[in-house]
Amino acid sequence: MKIAVAGKGGSGKTTVSGTLARALARSGHSVLALDADANPMLGISLGVGPEETDRLLAVRQGVDAGETPHEPTTEGMVEAFGTRAPDGIRLVVASRIDSVAPGCQ
Repeated sequence: MKIAVAGKGGSGKTTVSGTLARALARSGHSVLALDADANPMLGISLGVGPEETDRLLAVRQGVDAGETPHEPTTEGMVEAFGTRAPDGIRLVVASRIDSVAPGCQ
């Protein structure tokens, strides 16, 4: 199952996404949460904390700057750009790419 949450700014997308991810994980589903927001705060909503959320963002920005190698597979992206969140959720931050040609994200 794949679920996307979209809407205008300030409409509660992060809150809904975090709540939905945790509810699904607690009911036994395997959950990979992908934060592709321009202001990635899903880590805060999921309970990984501001430091880990910032670390994930810095890793993604390292790819954009050419300082971190690109991961060509989904598994590699989850490993390199992800972290474990409470309730068994795996969180990946894939946002704030600033260069015009960062390669395949």
